[in-house]
Amino acid sequence: MNAARGSGFIRFAPATPAHKQRTRMAENTGAWLTQDAFDRLTQELEYLSGPYRQEIVDRIAQARDEGDLRENGGYHAARDEQAKNEARIKQLKHLLETAHIGDTPADDGVVEHGMVIEAEVAGRTLKFLLGSREIEDTLPAGSDLKVFSEKSPLGAAIMGAKQGDEVTYTAPNGKELSAKIISATPYQG
Repeated sequence: MNAARGSGFIRFAPATPAHKQRTRMAENTGAWLTQDAFDRLTQELEYLSGPYRQEIVDRIAQARDEGDLRENGGYHAARDEQAKNEARIKQLKHLLETAHIGDTPADDGVVEHGMVIEAEVAGRTLKFLLGSREIEDTLPAGSDLKVFSEKSPLGAAIMGAKQGDEVTYTAPNGKELSAKIISATPYQG
């Protein structure tokens, strides 16, 4: 966005319609997951919130019975594991509640989650699937297809773009980069 200074206020140039559409799409969508990824994550959630959670509670109780908690390494390790497990449960619940499951996007050349994107970025050609990084484990064995999140700097910048469009984005290292969309086709996994 272009900013202009005047009388202590910063004014931003109005966003283009394409930018507004990309922003709306990025804000209103959860992660895109294949059905296999959704099923695998659901099983993981069931295990973590059921048997594994109980296993950790049992380890905490067993360590507590050993005496002084201030110097009980087993107790503290189990509590740390419990905190990690609860954080993963929270993450999985949010991901599964907001995910778009296996909806095949329209083959209209518009970049959105669930599309295989070929783009020229910083002088080299990249081919990747735009979706949740959680689906990487469900890609066919030997697949060299990378997965980029639609919430990554590149993913957010290209959402809503079409074949031939060129967008710029700020990379994590702070550099401004450009990306030109060569193709966008629905994932056929």
